[in-house]
Amino acid sequence: MLTLAAPHRFAQEIRKSRFLAIATPIADEAEARAFIAAAADPAASHNCWAFKVGPVSRASDDGEPSGTAGRPILQAIEGQGLEDVAVLVVRWFGGILLGSGGLMRAYGGTAAACLREAETIERVARIEMDITCPFADLARLKARLTQAGVLILSEQFDAQGARLAIALPEADAERVGRLLGDITRGRGSLRVIEKSAVS
Repeated sequence: MLTLAAPHRFAQEIRKSRFLAIATPIADEAEARAFIAAAADPAASHNCWAFKVGPVSRASDDGEPSGTAGRPILQAIEGQGLEDVAVLVVRWFGGILLGSGGLMRAYGGTAAACLREAETIERVARIEMDITCPFADLARLKARLTQAGVLILSEQFDAQGARLAIALPEADAERVGRLLGDITRGRGSLRVIEKSAVS
């Protein structure tokens, strides 16, 4: 999944109206709404926006004719294959009406130009898991997990053996499950604690 490496701005003038796009990476809907509230210019004619975070997407025309601003901004985000991104496009009206088609091109084009210029990064879906294993297998298991690039977050011990909290790319979960089964001869267990996306 691609997202932005850092916030980015792009400005242009279209038929005497000034347009400023501000794009930023976001972690969730609350962060998107906080960004929009902080970056919006109350003195501008319109503060139109869209964001996409996971399966959730939202858009606002902020007083422009319905479908002429927020939706084109969202299409610019989706068109570049980005997720966990919010884009605000601020317009200062210059006195010339652009019409519905002109507005869609202006908002969508300004957002798309901003996103094209911005640096993107690949985000890898990560997963945190809980492993239990007998003491006899612990040293070998930890060595093999480390070799496989698995991050061991914590260790706990009880009468039954050891419990490890680990973090790894989600795509590696099945392989780690097989590794655990081989080392412990089926006596270990593995369960998902949390899923997240990190760079």
